[in-house]
Amino acid sequence: MTDISQLAQELSAESPRSILKYALQHYDNIAISFSGAEDVALIELAHKLTDNLRVFTLDTGRLHPETYRYIDQVKTHYGIDIEVLFPDTEAVQQLVSRKGLFSFYQDGHSECCGIRKVEPLRRKLATVDAWITGQRRDQSPSTRNDVPVVQQDTTFGSDERPLVKFNPLANWSSKEVWDYIRMSEVPYNSLHEKGFISIGCEPCTRPVLPGQHEREGRWWWEEATQKECGLHAGNLIASQS
Repeated sequence: MTDISQLAQELSAESPRSILKYALQHYDNIAISFSGAEDVALIELAHKLTDNLRVFTLDTGRLHPETYRYIDQVKTHYGIDIEVLFPDTEAVQQLVSRKGLFSFYQDGHSECCGIRKVEPLRRKLATVDAWITGQRRDQSPSTRNDVPVVQQDTTFGSDERPLVKFNPLANWSSKEVWDYIRMSEVPYNSLHEKGFISIGCEPCTRPVLPGQHEREGRWWWEEATQKECGLHAGNLIASQS
């Protein structure tokens, strides 16, 4: 079995392309998690490296109309299938029946995100050996400072079924991502032209003001240290311990 800690050290200074190339060459059952600008940069890089590109995205049922159109735009641009994952209908119905459609403004976003995002992701990751994300260290200084380029996923994997998580863009800045997007003429969500940087569900995302950090537009009514939906939080804690 590969020593992931050693591998992280070996790949720590490599380019995103080199990290992706390693991931795709060593893991057949691997998929890219797609939602935003970083992820489409990964798709642009990866589609040149493999004919077996697998991409999935989470449809929470609360996304912006522009995001739904963007998913189709990326699918058409690259001629790829994008597997769309949905939350459990009964769980969503129970939450809405008990608390209404906007309970997160009162008691935090973790319960809603858990149902609409984390559980569908958990189901998907139970079917793969590795996954690729667009996490960057500078996305959230309070929570993502120590994101490694590759790690053992202790949140969605287990000792019985190990899961490897690649973060090829960990060392890139937002500027580097956008320079690459513009240079490669990669499609991007039209909301970026309206002041949105980090884009999630419609009720929980707003544009940021000049000088604000990109994650300030997510769950703006909560503390900065809480600006994670649960998709990465467990691994972030593990990487900092």
